[in-house]
This record gives sequence, structure tokens and C-alpha cells, in this order.
Amino acid sequence: MAAAREDQDVMARYRSPLVSRYATAEMAYNFSERKKFGTWRRLWLYLAQAEKSLGLSITDEQIREMEANLDNIDFKMAAEEEKKLRHDVMAHVHTFAHCCPKAAAIIHLGATSCYVGDNTDLIVLRDGFNLLLPKLARVISRLADFAEKYADMPALGFTHYQPAQLTTVGKRCCLWIQDLCMDLQNLERARDDLRFRGVKGTTGTQASFLQLFEGDHSKVEELDRLVTAKAGFKRAYMVTGQTYSRKVDIGVLAVLASLGASVHKICTDIRLLANLKEIEEPFEKDQIGSSAMPYKRNPMRSERCCSLARHLMTLVMDPLQTAAVQWFERTLDDSANRRVCLAEAFLTADIILSTLQNVSEGLVVYPKVIERRIRQELPFMATENIIMAMVKAGGNRQDCHEKIRVLSQQAAAVVKQEGGDNDFIARVRADPYFSPIHKQLESLLDPSSFTGRAPQQVAKFLKEEVRPALIPYKNEMGGKIELAL
Repeated sequence: MAAAREDQDVMARYRSPLVSRYATAEMAYNFSERKKFGTWRRLWLYLAQAEKSLGLSITDEQIREMEANLDNIDFKMAAEEEKKLRHDVMAHVHTFAHCCPKAAAIIHLGATSCYVGDNTDLIVLRDGFNLLLPKLARVISRLADFAEKYADMPALGFTHYQPAQLTTVGKRCCLWIQDLCMDLQNLERARDDLRFRGVKGTTGTQASFLQLFEGDHSKVEELDRLVTAKAGFKRAYMVTGQTYSRKVDIGVLAVLASLGASVHKICTDIRLLANLKEIEEPFEKDQIGSSAMPYKRNPMRSERCCSLARHLMTLVMDPLQTAAVQWFERTLDDSANRRVCLAEAFLTADIILSTLQNVSEGLVVYPKVIERRIRQELPFMATENIIMAMVKAGGNRQDCHEKIRVLSQQAAAVVKQEGGDNDFIARVRADPYFSPIHKQLESLLDPSSFTGRAPQQVAKFLKEEVRPALIPYKNEMGGKIELAL
């Protein structure tokens, strides 16, 4: 009964669908309370260890007590303390001290709230990138396999969503891959550019630590270096206010927003191709496309990606505005906003990459439909080839051009006004003027002769740019992904 009541209570409260419906357990944990407050305790331990190594009066027993209670968090007590104190960091200082009575006096020694708050955020951002990067690499890998398989399959190209010269299915996919490779580089750079806030004190001057070490500047610098290394960072920001510069958050969310734009473009293309019945995302055996129209096969995964990518792209506006209004050494109007936008950006990116991986692993190509669409448009595209062949056979270019202009307009009228098939080539065959090249028409209409260097471009691109970029992730390619919903 108690469990049933608890379930009912959960269902009576709003839960973000980013977590309850979509996100992976790993990314949800990365932004969880347990990860956050467990990291706070580790940062307090790193600080105490470093202060002890530099000569402050901290005992081995106190260190061991802190180590033994890193994950022993009484969340109920912490909530009660925060309600009383109106200060989340001090609430957790008291909660940690309660289970570490011997170490209570040295927990948070010399530090300000942002020592745990901002440094934890930077750890979480770094770890978030480390979760996203292999997923992005997997998507690129799956699409690269697809592009390689269909490198030389001719397909109608589109500019302005109007029929244009032919491309290949694989070459079009490489346009998607190239954008994602840029995103891979951007995410790697954003992660690697992250520094630790380190041990900087209340307004970034390290005054409290200088006092603890009785004016010894070298020990304060060494303290900063030691804690930074313990947290797994190579560098710390040399200057901060109370917080690290909020421009850092702009850089983080900008690359995620850019990823969102790439995914939106890819999935829009897939949705358009699904409408043309050329390529579809995977559709499961028992999946229902519409409650009213049983025949429908809606591209719901691609639509989900577009929907969430739209949200991801807007989130960069939050850190832009936050950075713009940070007065002097800091204001607290950043806090509530950052609790939302940073987590949502990574959770959303995580979801769209998982979904896009699922899509890219099950793309279905319909060659006969693609061929039929080529047959409808290729005769018009072949007119220049026909003119050149006629000139080589002794014809006059201007006369030939006029003949083709008339015949092509007649064929276009059949297509547009009568809804018939393109009969341009039949008209050319029936006209005695073109008899010198009638035997060449089949070769002049070979679709592969209209795709230029597309197959060669695919092979070179995949070999020289894509596959090398995936080498750091070769052990994380994993198997196919199945979506929960």
C-alpha cells in the first residue's frame, strides 16, 4: 500500500520528460543530486588532503573519516538543514560534519560556496562531454557505413527543394557526416578547453588561503595546483571572481546548440525523403503510425530529434544573458537559471544522439522509387548531352537547341498539366532529326554518368577525414541501440 501511494504521489507531480521519458541513465545520473553532493564531499576531501600535505594541522584520522563517508549522505537531514539555514552548501557542510565529527572542524576550511558549487559544475560538464562524445562518434560511424554502402547509387539532387543535378545516396549522407564531424571537433575542443575553478576564495583573491598559510604565496599556488590535479584537470583558471567566468557556459552550450542544428538538418532531410518514399527511418513490426490512418509510417524518431533539437538550440540564450549581467565579482541571479539550462542542454543532446543512432542503424532505402524519380527528371537534365552528341554527328547547335526546347516543353506539359510520365525521350526517338544519335540515347541517359565524382568523393572523405576522427572512440562503438520509447 505504501509503495502504491508513493507511485501515485510521483504521478501527481510534474517530472521533466527529459529524464522520465527519454534520457539515458548515465546522463541522468551525471546531473543527479547524488552525483552533485557526492562530488562536493570529494572536493572537501581533496582540499583537506592538499592542506594537510602543505602543513596545516589536519590528521590522518580526520582524512580517513572523510574518506569513509563520501557516499554516506543523509539527504533528509540535508534538506532539513537547508530549509533552516537557507543555504545549500552550509546544509551539506553540517550534514557531512554530522557523520564526520572528528573532521568537522576542518571541512570546507578556507573555502567559499563556489569552491564546491562551481568546481562540481565543471566536473559535471566535463563528464557530460565524455558521455556525449562516444555517442556522437557512433552516429558518425553508422552513417559512414551507410554512405560507403550507397556511395555510387544515383539519386536526384535538390536545390531549393527543386529537382537539380544527380548526386548519390552516399554523397548526400556525407553532407550530414561532415556537419557531425565538425560537431565532434567542437565538443572535443570545448571539453579540453575546460579548466578548473580551483581554490580561489570568496572573491577570487585567495585571501583566506593566504591567511591560512601565513602569507606563503607559494603554498597557496601549490594548494590550487594539487586540488586541480586531484579533480582530474590539467589547468585551473588563473583569475576568477567568486565564480568562474560565465562565458565558459556560453562556449559549452554554443557547441551543443550547434550540434542541435546539425541533427535538425539531418532529420529534416530524412523526413523529406520519407515523404518522397526514397528513404525511411526504421519502423517496427507493431508500430502504429496514426490512430486514424493505419497505412501511415510517420518518421516519429526524426520528428522527435527535430523537436528536441529546437529546444537545444534555444538554450544558448540563457548563458549569453547570464554572462552579460554578472556584476563585478558575481551575482546570484545566475544560479537558478544554470540549474536548468546546463542540465537540460546535456540531457537533450544525449537524447537526440541516442535517437539519431537508432535511426542511422536502421535506415531503409527504396532503390526502385529512387530510380523512378530519376527517370522522371533525367531526360530534361540530359538535354545538354544530347545537343553535344548531335553536334559531334554533324548537326547545328542552334537548330538542335530549338528542337529540344520545343520537345521538352511539350513533355513538361504532359507531366504538369496531364499528370503523365515524362515522355521527352520518346519524342526524341520519334523525331527523324535525331536519328543520328538514336542508338546513343541509352548511354546518354545512364544515371551514373551524371553523378560526377560523387563516389570518389565519398571514398576519399571517409578514408581521410571520417575514419581517422573516430579512432579515439574505436573501443566505444558498441552494438545497436534500442529506444525505450
